[in-house]
Amino acid sequence: MEVLAESPGHGGIGRVPSTRNNRGHPGGGTVPLLIPVLVPVAWQHPYLNIFKHFRVEEWKRSAREGDVAALKDTRLKGTVYRIRSSTPASSYLQLPRTGTQTLGLVGRYLYLLFRPMPHKHFVVHLDVTTKENQVVRISFSTLFKEFKSTATWLQFPFICGAAKSSPSRRGEECAGGLVGAAPGDVRWTCLVLDLHSILSLYLNRRYSHLKSIRLCSNLLVKNLCTSDLVFDPGVTFSEAQQAGLACHGVAPMPRDMAFPVPEGQKWHDLYDYIRYGCSWPCSDPWRLHDLPVPGGRQDGERCLRNDGSRQTWETSDGDGRALWAEDLHPALSVVCLFQRLLPDPILKLRMIIGFGGCSTKWALWTRNNAAVVYPCHAVIVALQIQTGEQRFFLGHTDKVSALAFNGSSTLLASAQAGPLSVLRLWDFPTGSCLSVFKTHIHSLLSLRWVSAWLCHCVFLLQMVVVWNTAQVTRGGEVAVLAKAHTDVDIQALKIAFFDDTRMVSCGRDNVRLWRVRDGELRSCPIKLGEYHSLEFTDLAFAEGHTAERDFVCSKSGHVLEVDYKNVCMRSARRLLPARPDGVLLVLGFSGPGIAINSISISSTFCATGSEDGYLRLWPLDFSAVVLEAEHEAPVSSVCISPDSCKVLCTTAAGNVGYLAIQSRDYNTLMRSHEDSILAFSVEGTWKRMATVSQDSTIRVWDLVSMQQLYDFTAAEEMPCAVAFHPAQQILACGFDSGMVRTFSLAASDLLVEHKQHRTVITGLTFSPDGNFMFSSCLQGTLALYSCMAQKSRVLRVLGNVVARDTGSIPDALVVSGDSRLLAFVGPSQYVVTVMEACSLDELLRVDISILDLNGTAMDSAVRVCFAPVPRGELLVSTSSNKILVLDAKTGRLVREVSPVHKLSCSSLALSKDGRYLLTAGDRVIKVWDYQMCSLSQVYIGHSEPVRQVAFTPDQRHVISIGDAIFLWDFLALPVERSPAPFPGAASHGYCFLLCVAEPRKETKSLKSHSSIHPDSYRHFTPRFKASVLPKSFLLPPAGSEVLKLKAVIGYNGNGRGNMVYDLSNHWLGHAEEISTLAVSHDGQVLASASGQTNGDSHCQICIWNVQDGVCTANLFHHETQVQAMAFSRDDRFLITLGDYSDQTIALWNTYTYELVLSTCISEPVHDVAFSPLSHRELACVGKGAVMFWLLEEQGADVKLKVHRASAPNMLGPVELTSLCYDADTLLYSGTNSGQICVWDTETNCCLMTWEADEGEIGVLVCRRNRLVSGSNTKRIRLWAVAAVVHILLSSRSSSVLLENEITLDGTIVSAAFDDSLEMGIVGTTAGTLWYINWTESMSIRLISGHKNKVTEVCFSPDETHCATCGEDGSVRIWSLGSMELVVQFQVAQSTSQHVAAGYSDGTIRVFSVSRTEMELKMHPHAAALTAVAYSTDGEMILSGGKDGLVAVSSLRTGMTIRVLTDHKGSPITVLQCTRKQYHDFGVEGGELWLATSSDRRVSVWASDWLKDKCELLDWLSFPAPAGPEVSVALGLISLPPSLAAFCPWEHGTLVYVGFGMQKEALFYSLRKKQVVEKISLPYFATSLSLSPAARFIAVGFGERLLRLLRCPASEAQDYTGHDDTVHFCRFAPSGRRLVTASHSAVLLWELRGG
Repeated sequence: MEVLAESPGHGGIGRVPSTRNNRGHPGGGTVPLLIPVLVPVAWQHPYLNIFKHFRVEEWKRSAREGDVAALKDTRLKGTVYRIRSSTPASSYLQLPRTGTQTLGLVGRYLYLLFRPMPHKHFVVHLDVTTKENQVVRISFSTLFKEFKSTATWLQFPFICGAAKSSPSRRGEECAGGLVGAAPGDVRWTCLVLDLHSILSLYLNRRYSHLKSIRLCSNLLVKNLCTSDLVFDPGVTFSEAQQAGLACHGVAPMPRDMAFPVPEGQKWHDLYDYIRYGCSWPCSDPWRLHDLPVPGGRQDGERCLRNDGSRQTWETSDGDGRALWAEDLHPALSVVCLFQRLLPDPILKLRMIIGFGGCSTKWALWTRNNAAVVYPCHAVIVALQIQTGEQRFFLGHTDKVSALAFNGSSTLLASAQAGPLSVLRLWDFPTGSCLSVFKTHIHSLLSLRWVSAWLCHCVFLLQMVVVWNTAQVTRGGEVAVLAKAHTDVDIQALKIAFFDDTRMVSCGRDNVRLWRVRDGELRSCPIKLGEYHSLEFTDLAFAEGHTAERDFVCSKSGHVLEVDYKNVCMRSARRLLPARPDGVLLVLGFSGPGIAINSISISSTFCATGSEDGYLRLWPLDFSAVVLEAEHEAPVSSVCISPDSCKVLCTTAAGNVGYLAIQSRDYNTLMRSHEDSILAFSVEGTWKRMATVSQDSTIRVWDLVSMQQLYDFTAAEEMPCAVAFHPAQQILACGFDSGMVRTFSLAASDLLVEHKQHRTVITGLTFSPDGNFMFSSCLQGTLALYSCMAQKSRVLRVLGNVVARDTGSIPDALVVSGDSRLLAFVGPSQYVVTVMEACSLDELLRVDISILDLNGTAMDSAVRVCFAPVPRGELLVSTSSNKILVLDAKTGRLVREVSPVHKLSCSSLALSKDGRYLLTAGDRVIKVWDYQMCSLSQVYIGHSEPVRQVAFTPDQRHVISIGDAIFLWDFLALPVERSPAPFPGAASHGYCFLLCVAEPRKETKSLKSHSSIHPDSYRHFTPRFKASVLPKSFLLPPAGSEVLKLKAVIGYNGNGRGNMVYDLSNHWLGHAEEISTLAVSHDGQVLASASGQTNGDSHCQICIWNVQDGVCTANLFHHETQVQAMAFSRDDRFLITLGDYSDQTIALWNTYTYELVLSTCISEPVHDVAFSPLSHRELACVGKGAVMFWLLEEQGADVKLKVHRASAPNMLGPVELTSLCYDADTLLYSGTNSGQICVWDTETNCCLMTWEADEGEIGVLVCRRNRLVSGSNTKRIRLWAVAAVVHILLSSRSSSVLLENEITLDGTIVSAAFDDSLEMGIVGTTAGTLWYINWTESMSIRLISGHKNKVTEVCFSPDETHCATCGEDGSVRIWSLGSMELVVQFQVAQSTSQHVAAGYSDGTIRVFSVSRTEMELKMHPHAAALTAVAYSTDGEMILSGGKDGLVAVSSLRTGMTIRVLTDHKGSPITVLQCTRKQYHDFGVEGGELWLATSSDRRVSVWASDWLKDKCELLDWLSFPAPAGPEVSVALGLISLPPSLAAFCPWEHGTLVYVGFGMQKEALFYSLRKKQVVEKISLPYFATSLSLSPAARFIAVGFGERLLRLLRCPASEAQDYTGHDDTVHFCRFAPSGRRLVTASHSAVLLWELRGG
């Protein structure tokens, strides 16, 4: 039974009328006059409850038909509407009541809460109005079998799913999830439709408002609402507030829209949540179901599947092959829900080396003669002939077979080869696809376009079809105007320029004239006489002549002139080859003629391309050759440019070039392989790439220009593998004959031939150090070569070790990054073997087939790849579309990624930093986050399977090969390696002010803000902190402080503009994170700003006297954060700028620090600066404009006048994000899209702009005609801008010059330079301060703190160094004298020469500080390590894990000699060792040690490791209040840790702090077996350390406080300065230093008193 949906705008059943036949009807064309149902836009925010607003229950403003009833649902605890009938169209609920009304709802997202009725079908219709005033119907239903679309109707199939583990679900899985009625246990569903994205994606329309809704049976409906926010039902209000989701346009579900969730259950376990077409509202959207493809998405069939456990977007082409699909489990947590792979997109297609595919005859000029357009397999390329820049048109899924421009080059038509040919019409200036339609024929040979007609010719069926494209630019459809079948051969067809209704075709044995009249296409033949048996190849009209004639060329050299008007042949000429004297004859010479493949004619001359490889220019009478150019291969096509100055030429060898007629220069635009590319190799030093192809050539390319450098051809052999030497200009190549040859590129000479193999070479590679080369062949032979000398020699050959009969495989042999291990698939396809690279000794075999215990088929290995050396992992892709991550030493399966591709993975590669994984499968490329392999991005473009994909050595680009060579920009830059220490940094006079927090005692209520974060990284967002400030504390009297802050390790990369020049000290005055700094021009005053403190209603701005470091004033005005500050030129005024939520500008008098004036601004402002010429002028930048302010003083009154100067229109909708003045009247501003604008401050006009970066420019500094820009692409650039002054003076055009560029480790947030701009300091979001020297192009890391929480700090025994480790995975060694970073291990306890670190994977690694390398790795734990300690003799390492196990490992053997399970089940928090007298406590052993676990238990042990003795001495268990509600009552977010330490001055005593009955420190005597002393504490302790020299105890608290206690009990001293919980403290061995840690900040204190 066929059920047709209703047409929009009337009540009957029928199809949507087309725009052509029903203009003025709501279903198509323009919108007639409608009566709006008035809903003010302001009332629609933040959301509009549709049922409630329109009072559906009264049925006055809504309509119902058939069986529609309101019911009480006991589960949902509210009213639901039941709509049911035997056919979906006979019962419905409609809003508004009549078709002459409109809802006028402008919310971007529509939320529908409904439940399909079991075993029934349903239909939902939405009528939406576009900005173009057109009504489009969006429908979804279980009745629809496939996706369909017209210009006014989108139909989406809806696949209902059953609840988890239900019989319906199992049946559905067996049935493959086919479209059909809802199952019996279908769940209530929240469906979210992004109406804006759906219209934009499918119809290229702009969404205006929702006109009407019709809900047809059979379903239950709870409610409908619209909003511009993304409501997530799984997020609570507290979670949303804590995660700061409001600034991203995300909010929890409103109460009247929510489904009830019983206590203890999760929303996603009870209901389904489906997002359809959603692209998220923030400027940098989250990826959930997003397919990133350069230039657009892949077209095809789309449906939405809701199976209760996952939602899947599915897309397939006409063959039914799935192109992409991504799954999302609905029960993901809040954190996982919004995770995505960043940046997005991570790849950007930069260049394609290739031409043709289906044919090499298609290349077109644009109308302005500036670019040529040609196909490269499935991609259409527009190439600028002057710059070489390429633009891409993506969407075809098979090779492009024909191209055609309209007369103005504004519309481009392309045809796709394959079983079902597809035509696409493109808007050429924008690159958007206007229309896609199927031709239902096999292959298209020719396309021609004149005016509004598009004509194509079919190669196999010999059909000519004429299409009407007049309506396509206005959203209309392409209709068939006429078509005709013919039995004659057609090789070329063109439409006459003088009459759109007339055409000419030619082919074997015929030339025909065609004409369209009265909807019919008719033809008649030209009488050819004696030339009737020629094979005609091409034709061209003689434009500009009054006579209606055209020229037809043939394979025999004949050129026939045809008179179109008289339907006859006017003349015939034959082009003959040259005589021995070199003269070309036209007629009268016997012999074979020149086989002409193509002809093109202008008003003055003719161009021909022939089989002999010549491009020839002739006069129109063909009397003599005017100009010719010889090619290595037959010329496929020629095309004269519109200005008749150039001739475009393509060859059968895949080359594209043009001949400049006036200069007689020939320019090659593109060279390409003639067949599929088999393998490639990239070399980093000279930036070259080598490729081998089935066309039997080896080609070497320049990676910068992508031009071909060398071309080698092997006689009667085909190259199949290639590899570059990593250090020398040597290229190795393997052939199908089994030969391996090495070439010297420097000398262009063959070095040596190796004949160890007898059949096809399947693998070839060099070791990364360049010492060895490896090769394998189809028979399984593996060869090892020494490459110490230029000519390599064979060291060892093994037979039957590599898998046989696998074919030529790129990367069949892989070597680890340290050149120690070699891995490959073999000796069978089920086994992966790891060998020692230098000897080919086997180390490991892993049987892949046994790893999947649940699989029914044997899994085999396909590709292998080593992870970076520190990871020690080996990746294996398998035939079941999985990637197995194995331990390269043990073969243990670490993790599994599945599924990776729909077909097996053909290539995989890891980035050098181990962050990103590339995979290729079928015709797509995927980029994965290697840490979270659930996050990926998919890229299309290849029309054939991708054979190999890899990173370039600098990790800035990705290369993929198959049908062509694709070069992609890799937008995620690699993480910097360990820094080198900066010698003599102080000699340049650069110091830094690191402001540290101090609690304030005033408290006020906190005012909430919910503004949307602008599209700029300039705005400061404070790090979330769970800690609170203390209510009271005991500051030591002045002069009696025991502790003095000596140094702070780290830089806050979260701030903005928070680094100033030439200051040095540590000042305490802020309680919260500092957002920005500003220093006066005389360098005597510093202003610093931070956020609200403990409920204060305003932010704090501190004014400091730089000379003595005293805070002279505290300013309070802004309500959220201070975005930027600046002093006037004469330092009389201070301007402060609030952030995007505050949106205020405040002006302060610096003499009294009173507020002079404050003004509110309507839009967020990102930066502010005073003019260097006048204290009365300042400027700020914001959304699309610069605001120039003038300060007017009239006595004591001060006023601000503003002039808003908009950015140039050519920039589009941009944010101006940064600014700086030069010494003159120029102002520079940066944008979030990478441009820099130059403004004349006298006229407030923009003088010029230039593309300065690919990302947002957040920092600008100008000095002496030089400008530094910093952006979120991690780059700083130096520009010579002296030419800008000439523009101002002479009004002549000029340009700026990029002098230098340096890439750092994070987004640039601050910069300070000297007056010459030669040296400076730059801060990044990675928490690093860099010294920059432009003269030497040098960047040196000065300060590099941890990015995340510091987990351990320890001192070397001689206290010359300290080591820190953090959650960012790094171990860093610092010099205590200079506080400089000495070495960093990107991977704690320490000896003088060694550092031991415990890791989350259960391993312990021991590093040598002097040699900066890892010496030992042990794996004593299965869980993450939480504590590690050296024994007192340094021979053993004690380690505690998250599972409560304590392991004792030998440093000499690396063996674990003992595992203690007494604390099992509770994480170990502390391990400490101390010496003891032999007879102490009556047990043997010279060492005493303790272990503390988080369950408040402490075990004390005596041990003698040499005698293998370890005896439990005591077991302590400390009481605590029962029940989790206790911690809530006490105001604790989490329980404080349990900590214990041996007392250095009381032998046999330990000190314990932790969660207990009282807040106190307990002294426990091991001799007396009891608590001997208690010291009361103000809060529960979070860290503890006892001084080994004096009787001091340092205790840290979650209230950001550090307390120093002297024993026996005396007056305590409290110290502030931490901006979060003091989670770590430790005394140095001498007791003269104390180090504390608060999140990522490390503070070093000196003990000087008491």
